[in-house]
Amino acid sequence: MTITPPTATPMRRLTVFLPYDPHAPRTARRYTTRWLAAEAGGTPRASDAVLIVSELVTNAVHHTRGPCVLTLTMRGTLLDIGVADESEDLPERQSVPGERGGFGLALVALLGDTVTVVPALGGKTVHVTLDTDAATP
Repeated sequence: MTITPPTATPMRRLTVFLPYDPHAPRTARRYTTRWLAAEAGGTPRASDAVLIVSELVTNAVHHTRGPCVLTLTMRGTLLDIGVADESEDLPERQSVPGERGGFGLALVALLGDTVTVVPALGGKTVHVTLDTDAATP
């Protein structure tokens, strides 16, 4: 009798440290686009992932005064997008009639499969999971 151990799905990860800078969302989008092309080989949800990254990093730049860290983790077809910042304030939708903005988190929640906020001492991380092979909602 031969026992074959289960094969673990390999995990691939990209971590990008982004300074507090108005160009951070653009930088994050570029890294995400290139990494997904290399790791996921033209996933049908790449544009959704890039938009989620853009919204999360934009929120970090807009609502904090420090750097943020983008982490992309791929296991099989499941992508975890994490953006950590130095604010302990939890995100909330702040749309005000007549003003621009306030729709980023709603858009992220619509595009992502799950959204989780992990508070930490001195900051938080917002995680969004996305099945890169599933159809866009």
